Amino acid sequence: MHKILAGVLLLGVSFVPQAYAETASVAVAANFTAVAEQLAAAFKTATGDEVTLSFGATGALYTQITQGAPFDILLSADDIRPAKAVANGLGVDGSVFTYAIGSLALYSTSIDVTDGEAVLKADAFQKIAIADPKTAPYGQAAIESLTKLGLLDAVTPKFVTGENITQTLQFVDSGNAELGFVAASQVIGKEHVWIVPAELHEPIKQDAVLLKTGAENKAATGFLDFLKSDAAVAVIEASGYTVK
Repeated sequence: MHKILAGVLLLGVSFVPQAYAETASVAVAANFTAVAEQLAAAFKTATGDEVTLSFGATGALYTQITQGAPFDILLSADDIRPAKAVANGLGVDGSVFTYAIGSLALYSTSIDVTDGEAVLKADAFQKIAIADPKTAPYGQAAIESLTKLGLLDAVTPKFVTGENITQTLQFVDSGNAELGFVAASQVIGKEHVWIVPAELHEPIKQDAVLLKTGAENKAATGFLDFLKSDAAVAVIEASGYTVK
C-alpha cells in the first residue's frame, strides 16, 4: 500500500501545488476511513491543498448536513444520500459520481468463517456484530443478506449493533461479539473472513457529492477531481473496493 501511495505522484497526476492553499471539509463514511486518510495525504502532497476528514455512519453524517454542518463534500457509503442532497438543494447538481463499490464481509477473530453461510446456519455463537442498518449501508446489506438466507429471525436476538462500521469491527476485535458483518476493506489480510456473495444484497455503491457549501472551494472541487484520477483509483482498488 505504501508503494502505491508513493507512486501516486509518479503516475502522471496533473495536480500542481497552488500558491495559496485551501482546506475542504469532507464527511466520510466510516468504512472508507483508512483509504480517505491516505488519499488526503496524497492530495496534499500533490496540490498543497488540505482536506479535513470527519467520519461516521452515512445516515448520521447526512443528518448533520441537513442541520447545517459546514461540510464541503460527502463521501457516502450509499448512492441514496448524495442523490437526496441534490434533490433537497444541498448538493451541486451534476457532481454526484460513484467513487467506490464496497463488499460486505463476515469476520471473526476466533471462528473459521470461510464458509460463512454454514457458520450462520449452525447458529453456534452468542453475539454477532452489525452496523445500525438505519444509518449504515453495510448494516442494511447485512440485513438483506440474512433475509435472503432465511436467517434474519434466528440471528436478530444475537445482534450487537454498532453506530457505524468502525465500531462494529471493534466489537469483533475486542471479543464483544464472536463474529460480525463488516466492510471487506477493513479486514484485508485477516484470516477468518467470508466475502458475502454480492447476489445476497443490493450493490454497495458509494457515491460522492459536492455540497453547495463547497461549490466555490478549489480544495473541494480539486479533491473530487483527484478521486477520479488513475492514481487515486489504484489506491481505492488496492484497499478492497472496485471502481465503476
